[in-house]
Amino acid sequence: MTQPAITVQRVYEALPEDGQACFLVDRLWPRGMRKEKLAHVSWVKDVAPSTELRQWFHKDPAQWDEFERRYIAELDANRAAWEPIAEASKTRPVVLLYSSHETVRNNATVLRDYLMKKRRK
Repeated sequence: MTQPAITVQRVYEALPEDGQACFLVDRLWPRGMRKEKLAHVSWVKDVAPSTELRQWFHKDPAQWDEFERRYIAELDANRAAWEPIAEASKTRPVVLLYSSHETVRNNATVLRDYLMKKRRK
């Protein structure tokens, strides 16, 4: 049996309306986004990279591999932050929402891959 998908999407795009569990995975609230628009989204800011890691990385592509390694270490040390997302993904599709303009190198993509590996275990 295949498990429901875990996908990533920019928070500024139209939100899914078909019963998917949506989680905002940024530490900071998205600029210009009204809380009413995200009323049905769970904001799990503790699953985001630490402020120190986010500021160190600052979207520098040359530091991506090290950012990914450090972020995974943070996730390994903070199971309580990502466990609700993993649990939701067992029964329905999950969408990880992020605000970065960077669509390939962002914390949501790392988190998605991390959760997919955890589900396989």
